[in-house]
Amino acid sequence: MTTEHTPHPRIEERKRAGAPLTVDEQLGFNGRLAVGITRAFGSMWAFYALVIWMFGWMALSVMGIGLFSHDPYPFTFLLFLSNLVQLFALPILAVGQQVLSRASDRQAEQTYKDAEAILKLQDEIHRLIKINNDLTSEIHTIVKRGS
Repeated sequence: MTTEHTPHPRIEERKRAGAPLTVDEQLGFNGRLAVGITRAFGSMWAFYALVIWMFGWMALSVMGIGLFSHDPYPFTFLLFLSNLVQLFALPILAVGQQVLSRASDRQAEQTYKDAEAILKLQDEIHRLIKINNDLTSEIHTIVKRGS
C-alpha cells in the first residue's frame, strides 16, 4: 500500500483548460453579432418593446392620431412589419442558438468529465476506507488477544 497522494489527472487538465465560455468559441464578426442579437431578443426588454410597439400602433390607429389617421387598413402594414421582423430574426436567432449550443455542449462535456473523475475518486475513497476498516479490525484483534 502506498502512502503517497497522486492527484487525479482531471484536476490538472481542468486548470489548464479553464471553464468553457461562449466568448472562447471561434465566432468571428457574424457569430458575435448573432449571439448578441439572440441574447437581446431573448430578454424581457425585447418582449416589452415589441408589446409596446404593437399596442401603441393599434391604439394610434384606432384613435386616428398622426399618420395613422389616413390608413384605410390600419393593421395590415403592422402585420407586414411584424412578419418582416420575424423573417429577418429567424436566421440570425438560429445562428446565435447554434453558437450558444456549441458552448453549452462543451460545458456539458466538461461536467461529464468532472463527474467521471469524482466517481473514480469516490471508488478510491471506498477502497481506502475498506483497507482502513480491515487494519482497524486487525489491530482490535491483536489488542484483544494481548489483554
